[in-house]
Amino acid sequence: MPCPFCNPAPEDIVTANDLCYARYDIHPVSPGHLLVIPFRHVASYFDTTDEERMALARLIDGCRATTDQKLHPDGYNIGVNVGEVAGQNVMHVHVHFIPRYRGDTGQAGGGVRCVIPHRPG
Repeated sequence: MPCPFCNPAPEDIVTANDLCYARYDIHPVSPGHLLVIPFRHVASYFDTTDEERMALARLIDGCRATTDQKLHPDGYNIGVNVGEVAGQNVMHVHVHFIPRYRGDTGQAGGGVRCVIPHRPG
């Protein structure tokens, strides 16, 4: 099965730089949920080059500026799932850029520490 993140259609690219691009998640958890993805096919964040990691960070900053202007979220979650056991479903590294809004969950406490159920935040 071909990788859904390799060779993106131009109309799917929200923004990009030389090494990576951002597209909207097809299963968003909130309005403005983006995926920031290196163009090069690599499975793990830990296998990206220093240049790719810097390009990802710059693009995340750009996504924030655009999202702040358009959607005015109250916060953000930024995360990477590495490996199947961590919830990575597509084996092409991608960074979830998730705008958060007051009241979008019953209890926002604990942040990313709450990805493992039944663990204190």
